[in-house]
Parts: sequence; structure tokens; C-alpha cells
Amino acid sequence: MRDLSVQIQPPKAGNLRRWMLGGLTCLVLACAQPQLLAEQTVVVVLDDSGSMDDRMRTEQGRVRRIDAAKQALTSVLSSLPPDTEVGVLALNSRMSGSNWIVPLGSGNPDQWISNIRRLRADGGTPLGAFMKQAADALLEARSQNIYGNYRLLIVTDGEANDGRLVDRYLPDILSRGITVDVIGVDMKSDHSLATRVHNYRRADDDRSLQQAISDVFAEASADDQDAAEGFELLAALPDGFAEQALEALSSKGNQPIVGSPQERATTNIFVPSGGGTSASGTASQVALGGLVCCFATLAAIIVLASAILKSRR
Repeated sequence: MRDLSVQIQPPKAGNLRRWMLGGLTCLVLACAQPQLLAEQTVVVVLDDSGSMDDRMRTEQGRVRRIDAAKQALTSVLSSLPPDTEVGVLALNSRMSGSNWIVPLGSGNPDQWISNIRRLRADGGTPLGAFMKQAADALLEARSQNIYGNYRLLIVTDGEANDGRLVDRYLPDILSRGITVDVIGVDMKSDHSLATRVHNYRRADDDRSLQQAISDVFAEASADDQDAAEGFELLAALPDGFAEQALEALSSKGNQPIVGSPQERATTNIFVPSGGGTSASGTASQVALGGLVCCFATLAAIIVLASAILKSRR
């Protein structure tokens, strides 16, 4: 597991170009659809509630949803590049006193598989509480490594028991530049999160479930490849400017997720106001966050253009 106590150091000369692009591209795109750089860091929130013990269709007949989810996860995770940062949070199961079935980090795939196979379906669906826990872990990781693709994947077969917490935390999670994916497992209708997150996929059988999980990790890799083309656009920026941008990026926007008015009042980051429970309410909150970020983006572009012009004189 990654040691999160390590502090960011100023980039060395040999790594300057990579750091420049990572930091400055995040600055320009932080509040747009996330297209970040380099590593992919994904936390999977896995629903292991009692309903996941129900059976779903397969080519061989019918299997329990939890068994199909475990098989899909182990298959996808075992094929990931070794430097991929992955964590798996279960809603109910605990191992070594923790719901982190797979602690966030680039650990041993054999241990991942062993832990996931031990999962059992039982209990409720506290999605809101675990969305916050997963997002906080991603933000803590991002505070130590400001470039990268940070994603929250929720695999569930039902609605949250703590819907108010979902409504409270989701706008803030989205406003931080974390990509949120949801997979609805063998559900009669789309999940209520379907129109409120970046990506929603239906999985009505075991094969579509494995494909959906695989697609999420494939998208994370594709985002990295697309963003890597930006290196050439920003490589000419002066060293001092890049370091200042990196310092600002590493200290802003990575505090824990907040939701209540009391929490917002004591947190020095932008969080959309209100706590709407509808898709349109959440959309308006995120749009407001985007509007504020657009002004920040415009300012960043002006500074970038000025720095480039000065460097060419």
C-alpha cells in the first residue's frame, strides 16, 4: 500500500517536463470532465448486501450476484498493470477489522483475489457513507500525487439505505474532479444514480458485469493516453512557473468530502450549496461548481499564455 505520509518534493531537472504537464494540465482541466495524467487510481465500492445473494443469469444457468461480482473483479484486477493503484471497499464484510477488502495501493494481486473470494452477501446498503470513505481515500492519495486519474466505481444491485448521505456527498465528490462510475447489477430499472454520475452501465448477467468493470479500467487507461498528448503543449513553460502551479495544486481541493452546511462553513474549498435530492438539483449544483471553475480556468489560461510569451522573448 502506498505510504501516504510522503511529502511532495520539488521536481528534479530530469523529471521537470513530466511534472510540468501533470500539474498544469490538472490546473486547466481540474473542473472539466476529468482527463488527468499518468497513474490510474481506482476505488471500488462493492455492494455485498443481502440482496446480492439473489441469483442472476449466466450461460451456465443462474449464479448468485455476489459470486458473479467476485469473479468479475478478480478477473479484471488480476490483469491490471502492476503499478495500478486499486482499493476495494465492501459495504458489510470486514477483514482484519476493516471494510477495506483490498487496501488502496499497488499490492499483491494474489492477496486481492484471496480477500475478494472470501466476501459474503449480508446486511444493508449504506452507499452514501462508503462513497465518502472511498472519495476521501482518493483525495488523500491525490494530495501526495497530483497527477493521475482518480476514479470511484460503485458496483451495486439496489438503492442506498442512506439516500440522504448520497445526496449530501455526491455533489462535493463530483466537484473535486473524481470520476464516478456506477454499475447496476441485475436491476429491474436503472439506479437512481444513473443520471447523476459520469458513467452508468447496466449488467444483467455475469458476462456483462465483467465487461462493465473491465470497461471502467480501460477508460482510465485511455484517459491517461489522451492526456499524455498535452505534454508537448506545455513543455515550454518556465521552471519557476511550473513549480508554483504544482505547489498550489498539491494544497487545494484534496480535503475530506463535506456535505452539511456546518461542514461547509469550516472548509476553505468550493462546495456547491444546497442538498437537492433530485437529478436536476445535483446537476445544478455541479453546474455551479463548473461555472466557478471556468473562471479559474480562464485565469489559468491567461497566466499560461503570458508565461509562454515571456519565455519566447
